[in-house]
Amino acid sequence: MNAGFGAVTIVGVGLLGGSLGLALKQRGLASCVRGVGRRQEVLDTALSINAIDDASLDLGAAVRGADLIVLCTPAVLIFDQLDTIRSRVAPNVVVTDVGSTKTEICAHVRSNWSRPLRFVGSHPMAGSEKFGPEHASANLYDGCVTIVEPLDDHAEDAHETVCALWRAVGSRVIEVAPRAHDDIVARTSHIPHVVAALIAELAAASGEVRDFTGKGFRDVTRIAAGRAELWRDICLTNRNAIVEGLREFGNRTEAVRELIERGKAYELEAFFRSAQVARKKVLGEDGPA
Repeated sequence: MNAGFGAVTIVGVGLLGGSLGLALKQRGLASCVRGVGRRQEVLDTALSINAIDDASLDLGAAVRGADLIVLCTPAVLIFDQLDTIRSRVAPNVVVTDVGSTKTEICAHVRSNWSRPLRFVGSHPMAGSEKFGPEHASANLYDGCVTIVEPLDDHAEDAHETVCALWRAVGSRVIEVAPRAHDDIVARTSHIPHVVAALIAELAAASGEVRDFTGKGFRDVTRIAAGRAELWRDICLTNRNAIVEGLREFGNRTEAVRELIERGKAYELEAFFRSAQVARKKVLGEDGPA
């Protein structure tokens, strides 16, 4: 076995952590994969699908002897986990995370960890509205983009290891500063989720409408089926960027409402055409929207 990353401890073995464990094990990239969780039944599921070799409910004990630690829990839990492991890991251990927000997590490390930093923030743009290790897949990270914070006051070998980890499980790595990351994903991920939730509530408020919903409604609201506590925590750890984006979204919504109210046919068609162009630009598509 090519144990390229040695002993790996994955904290949180749900969809993302379980998928990472499967990818590491199936590719022979770790000598041992230990999973850490808060509930034994989740750990048992991860063991049963062979996503991890060993399981523990004790974070402090589970990180001892690890060469690489990956925090795969919701962002709001990562702060306490970082505090717990800081004094319990060997000096050469590499630590990263999969948190959907980066500014506050990376700032916390800079305020509390010694330099050169051996924690390197990362965010694989992979996932699903489903959750739990029972939905894990060894191919979850294939072809996805993983954002990694640029080399700054990090140990160079730690930064190289984190980039190599995500490439090894199939990702394309892009380096983006934490604040820029949070501003961008607020508009491409976090705000779309808030909007999807609002659309679902708006439709439900109309009463029994199941017979009036089609594929478009399902496509637009699919992500609203995600875990409520996860999206609560994302909103709380990326407040400024989400609030600013929602403010701008509200202004744009009001402008379109006025066009509809005033019956501005030409302007409405221009709006929808502009949206088609915008979508193609965002997705990098050359064909029709």
